[in-house]
Amino acid sequence: MKNEKFLLWTLALINFIHIVDFMILMPLGPQLMRIFEISPREFGLLVSSYTFSAGISSFFGAFFLDRFDRKKILLWVYMGFTLATLACALSPSYSILLVARVLSGLFGGLTSALILAIIGDVIPDQRRGRAMGLVMAAFSVASVLGVPLGLFLASLSNWHTPFFILTGTSLLSLVMVFKYIPSIRDHLDQGYLRPNPMLVISRVIGDSNQMRAISLSVMMMFGQFMIIPFLSPYTVSNIGFTEMQLTYIYMAGGAFTIFTSPWVGKLSDKYGKLKIFTIFMSLNVIPIAIITHLGVTPIFFVLMVSTLFFVTSNGRFVPAAALITGTAKPENRGSFLSFNSAVQQMATGLASLIAGVIIGENAAGELTNFNIVGYVAIFFSLLCIPLARRIKVVS
Repeated sequence: MKNEKFLLWTLALINFIHIVDFMILMPLGPQLMRIFEISPREFGLLVSSYTFSAGISSFFGAFFLDRFDRKKILLWVYMGFTLATLACALSPSYSILLVARVLSGLFGGLTSALILAIIGDVIPDQRRGRAMGLVMAAFSVASVLGVPLGLFLASLSNWHTPFFILTGTSLLSLVMVFKYIPSIRDHLDQGYLRPNPMLVISRVIGDSNQMRAISLSVMMMFGQFMIIPFLSPYTVSNIGFTEMQLTYIYMAGGAFTIFTSPWVGKLSDKYGKLKIFTIFMSLNVIPIAIITHLGVTPIFFVLMVSTLFFVTSNGRFVPAAALITGTAKPENRGSFLSFNSAVQQMATGLASLIAGVIIGENAAGELTNFNIVGYVAIFFSLLCIPLARRIKVVS
């Protein structure tokens, strides 16, 4: 159990760095749009470039991840991610940053799939909800510490600083991978025949249960990432926050989810993943409906709504991740999760891109049509509930 805790803490740190690397760009939106003189559409492209490239790498990763020791492939992938993050830190212009984000996404997409595959291989189903809750708590820590600290440092110096810090912490996590993650090759030693790429695709497409799990991932991403990338620019331009006050949103939301994420994991194991998912997904549409219609609003009320958004968003993801992971057997878990991650990342990028096209900017610098984006996000969120009911856990 002690070794298991160190392994989970290592995966949580990797997930923390990966999440901050992805998330930090969104609250930096107002600053980047001002410095590079870019439109909401161009900023949407900057966000989606990461997810599109992550989706592509995850797709091809489905063909080879199950052919290697999990530890070895994680080390190689994470070294590439570290170098790409350094490239982001050194980017002098919008176009170069765009290229660096593509490179970050290429390695980041594989990292997500590997984390879930390792949990699925090492942790039995009866404890998997708790394990997911611990590792997914990295989102909370990223929100309460990583992103606010990054924003604070960026406001004191410049937007490059958070990426330099992420590069340093990535090097630390590489050392932890060496020390705390064992060789994981049971999926190799069982002598399973490794399928060719077309067989990997046909096996997933031909499994209606796994296709429902992938569809759930897509619907969840559309329900969230039409909102999240533009939450910070909207909060500054329409609600009246300063760029420094954005840190309050992430600190408040993250502080609550640090406690609620493990709690949701325990609830999922005790009362059932589907039941807890349904509750939190239903609650999640409330803050989406409110926050996409706000004008100039007192800080306290905005923080209550945004915190509810963070808590319910994280609460629906913990049981969903356990449900989706459980649809694959050990011999093809890495391939399936990489394939799922690919589709998920592509859906995230497409959601950001579509939202960027819908959202406009008036003469006063305010964003327009965010309410329409909110309606679309609610529609996709509610579709997730009946879909999740049809998913069966097989391992």
